[in-house]
Amino acid sequence: MLPLVQSWEKLMCLADLEFDYINPYDSASRINSVILPEFALQGVLCLQFLLCGHWLMFLFCVPVIYCNWKMYEKRQYLVDVTEIFNQLNREKKRRLIKLIYNVILLFLSLFWMIWSVLADDE
Repeated sequence: MLPLVQSWEKLMCLADLEFDYINPYDSASRINSVILPEFALQGVLCLQFLLCGHWLMFLFCVPVIYCNWKMYEKRQYLVDVTEIFNQLNREKKRRLIKLIYNVILLFLSLFWMIWSVLADDE
């Protein structure tokens, strides 16, 4: 649930920046402060699915972990204050796709949890 909140917060910071409600420095510092914890939480979630034997959910998490790793490896995970307006549309699309992906992952997790609880009752 926390990656959803962080994705939503980053998307809202970019939207506020686009409509000039917030300055670029504040927006970049807010976004950059939650990126590494988001990467860590997604990694822990993926590892937890792997250790618990939920192979399908683990396979759904792998593309996000790979994308996060590539962004971290290329040093593209931080938002630059001086280039934030040039990267605004791309960053908004990236954050929106990640938010949608996390929502789908949340619903799949809830579905599998309810499914397993109902299967245990029978």
